Amino acid sequence: MTHQTLPTGSVSPEQAAREQSLVDEVVASFAGAESPRLRELMEALARHVHAFVRETRLTEEEWAAAIEFLTAVGHITDDKRQEFILLSDALGLSMQTITVNNEAVGAATEATVFGPFFVEGAPRIELGGDLAFGAKGQPCWVEGTVTDTEGRPLPGARIEVWEADEDGFYDVQYGDGRTAARAHLFTDDNGAYRFWAVTPTPYPIPHDGPVGQMLQAVGRSPMRASHLHFMVSAEGQRTLVTHIFVAGDDYLTHDSVFGVRDSLVRDFALQPAGTPTPDGRDLGDTEWTRTRFDIVLAPAQTASTS
Repeated sequence: MTHQTLPTGSVSPEQAAREQSLVDEVVASFAGAESPRLRELMEALARHVHAFVRETRLTEEEWAAAIEFLTAVGHITDDKRQEFILLSDALGLSMQTITVNNEAVGAATEATVFGPFFVEGAPRIELGGDLAFGAKGQPCWVEGTVTDTEGRPLPGARIEVWEADEDGFYDVQYGDGRTAARAHLFTDDNGAYRFWAVTPTPYPIPHDGPVGQMLQAVGRSPMRASHLHFMVSAEGQRTLVTHIFVAGDDYLTHDSVFGVRDSLVRDFALQPAGTPTPDGRDLGDTEWTRTRFDIVLAPAQTASTS
C-alpha cells in the first residue's frame, strides 16, 4: 500500500512525486522479509523517517549533524552506560513504549519507566525491614497492599524496591560494590506490605554526554522528579514496573524522561522528631516521612502482544 506523504512548503508537484517515488521504492525493498512483523516494522520506519525529512525539509548539514550526534551516543555507550536508552528516555520514546505495552485495565496501577539502575539479586528484607542498608537520607515508612483488579488481596506478591540516596546516587554509581537503598520483600497473607526506605529526592540523569548536550541546547533540565522504584509480580498477574513520586516536587511537571503520572504522586507526610513510628522504631531526634501506596495488578492475559 502506498502512503502518500506530501512535503510542506512550496514544493512543485514534480518534486513531490520524485520524493514519494523514493519512499515507495524503499518501502517495497522490505517485501522479501521472512518475518511479517519485521516487514511491518521496517516499512513503517521507512515511511516515518522519510516523512520527517520531507516535512522539515532537512538540510544535508543537519543530516550530517544528526549522524555525528548518533555516533557520539554510540561512542559513550559501554557496559555501564547506555546512552541510546538515555536518548530514548529523553525523547519520551521509552515511556510511550511502556504505555503501549501496559494497556489500561480497570483500576490497575499505571506503569512507568524501568530506569537503568535495577540490579538482580537484591537482598530480601522481612516486612517492616529497612532497605536503606546505610544509604544516606531521611527515614521513610512505606506501606500498602497489593491486590488484583477485583480487589482481591495477593498474598506472597514479590515487591522489588530501589532508589537513589539523598545525594541522588544509586549504589551501583559508587563503584565500590556496596548494596544500599534496594531490596525485595513479599506481601503477607492479606496482601499487605511495609518497609523503611529513605525519602526520595530529585537528581539529574547523566548529562555529561551527547544527550545532556541536546537537553541544554533545547533548554530542558536533566532533572528527574523525586521517586521510588517498584517492580511487583504475582502469579497470574501482569508484572508491574512503576514509581511513586513525591507530591509538591519541583520537577513533577517536567520530569526529564516523562515518567510522572498523576496517579502515582503520593504525599510523603513529614513526621516531627519524636513522633511514634508504626513499628516502634526509635529514631531519636530525627524527622521522618511516611506514605501509602496501594498497588493493583492487571491480569497477565491482558499484556499487549504488539
